[in-house]
Amino acid sequence: MAKRKTKYVCQECGYESAKWMGKCPGCNQWNTMAEEMEAAAANQQRYSGGIRSTSAKPESITSIESREEPRMTTNMKELNRVLGGGIVPGSLVLIGGDPGIGKSTLLLQISSQLAGKGLPVLYISGEESTRQTKLRADRLGVKADLLYVLSETNLYDISRQIEEIKPSLVVIDSIQTIFREEVSSAPGSVSQVRETTSELMKIAKTSGVPIFIVGHVTKEGAIAGPRLLEHMVDAVLYFEGERHHTYRILRGVKNRFGSTHEMGIFEMKEEGLREVMNPSEIFLEERAEGAAGSTVVASMEGTRPVLVEIQALISPTSFGNPRRMATGIDNNRVPLLMAVLEKRVGLMLQNQDAYIKVAGGVKLDEPAIDLAVAVSIASSFRDQPTKPDDIFIGEVGLTGEIRRISRVEQRVQEAAKLGFKRVFCPAKNLEGWNVPEGIEVVGVNTVQEALDLGVSR
Repeated sequence: MAKRKTKYVCQECGYESAKWMGKCPGCNQWNTMAEEMEAAAANQQRYSGGIRSTSAKPESITSIESREEPRMTTNMKELNRVLGGGIVPGSLVLIGGDPGIGKSTLLLQISSQLAGKGLPVLYISGEESTRQTKLRADRLGVKADLLYVLSETNLYDISRQIEEIKPSLVVIDSIQTIFREEVSSAPGSVSQVRETTSELMKIAKTSGVPIFIVGHVTKEGAIAGPRLLEHMVDAVLYFEGERHHTYRILRGVKNRFGSTHEMGIFEMKEEGLREVMNPSEIFLEERAEGAAGSTVVASMEGTRPVLVEIQALISPTSFGNPRRMATGIDNNRVPLLMAVLEKRVGLMLQNQDAYIKVAGGVKLDEPAIDLAVAVSIASSFRDQPTKPDDIFIGEVGLTGEIRRISRVEQRVQEAAKLGFKRVFCPAKNLEGWNVPEGIEVVGVNTVQEALDLGVSR
């Protein structure tokens, strides 16, 4: 019998070492190395993808038949769009989010909708008993005979139930509670998460059953476990939002069957999650008219334009070094734009504190929001509001120029639909498309030009 050896594995990044270390060399985290047992060589070849004989042969890419994968659609159009049009058979989808944000509620609603269409669904809960799942189902009004609930953490028993029931969808809640008997480490460890996910991937690909797995997140907001977990699955969705607010954002950061960085908006109700079809109205409904430092930007979230309010507060500093704080955008972007305003426009901002916020809890990371942030800073500094029906979009360069952005036509159409009258955009984006009726598009070349037209002195 082969001798079992011990090793030390980092529970954050998966780094392996023959001896214990206080600080992991892979991720520089302290006290994350845990002792685990190495499997025997026979088990490693059997369960870790050892070399096996196969009858598959290489094919020319021109001879392979291309066909559109059929998809299962739910009653939630927001979820279907984030997934790229629906659930692809044989796909493995990872959903992460903070505790209590609504991951289990969303997956239970999806399972109920598919079971109501006559498709058997297997919901496996490793953290709750079947009675606890039943209580949540009663609160959500779930009544579907084809929705099967199982409280199990042993991967062997789970795979056996999948073979017997032959469901159209499998939900694993959560992957950190599932274990394989062949792996000696505790459930939730790096080895267990890697091996169980690999086996679930094999089940999904061979049987054609789509599998949704829930992943816990760390305090930094990343999915717990090895980074390899996100590389193995077909799609990674993050469920975001403040626990004390009713709105939730489902954001796709990886999708092998559709576009990435799609976003779906949901509202948490007593009876479950309800999709928000027009999020721009939600983010702008509490905007105060005539307030200095408030601007609206049309940001692209995947293929969807979303209008969001950006607020800025500029006040004289009481300290030697002024503060620069931002919520919802890159914190390093604020001092960069303030330096452009000071050098190219002449605003004395070096002794001013700056606080920037994206209203509604949305996170924006595209360059097209630069102009709106710069205009809101100048508006608050001058204490002069912008017009309530103006929108600012454009990337700001270090020389003060406004650079070209993508998909300007969709942004302007969304602004026209919500009743805005004027859009400031890069002058180089004015060619090659038709302006919708009822809205004026103003092309600007510099930040100075945008401030002269959009903010009064």
